[in-house]
Amino acid sequence: MNETLVTVVGNVATAPVFREFGTGRVIRFRLAVTSRYWDRTGGAWADGHTNFFTVCAWRALAENAMASLSVGEPVVVQGRLKVRQDDRGDGKQWFAAEIDASAIGHDLSRGTSTFHRTRTAVQRGGPADGAGEPAAVRSRTADPWDGGTVAGGVPAAVDGVPVGGGLDPLAV
Repeated sequence: MNETLVTVVGNVATAPVFREFGTGRVIRFRLAVTSRYWDRTGGAWADGHTNFFTVCAWRALAENAMASLSVGEPVVVQGRLKVRQDDRGDGKQWFAAEIDASAIGHDLSRGTSTFHRTRTAVQRGGPADGAGEPAAVRSRTADPWDGGTVAGGVPAAVDGVPVGGGLDPLAV
């Protein structure tokens, strides 16, 4: 497939807008990307030109981005670049750059972040006791804080992530 995949580092420039359609959930926001260069005459780093991209994310990525992003936060966005061209009617051409995101995350070189795992569709759809889940899923994702353990007293899962091989999850 001929796609233009990009990874862009910048700041969230507009408040994310969440919409739900018949085809799925989507979030859109503008991303400001400013180049930096070393100004030899001034002897310091200086800001260059700022490019703006419209970022779109779908489904679970849209929900998680909406819960995580705010204006001004530094982010890393990876996805497919699409450039659209339009004639405004007055003889002027208009171009828009859009990124269909496959991954979005905070830029940890500029601050800290806390990760919270979301529940999967299987975990959301079944009864609270997990009876609607396959036995393998129930046993591997038992909540360690509710007493779910594997052999040797090691938690079966930490924050819903299965811990395998009898390893101590705090030592990994």
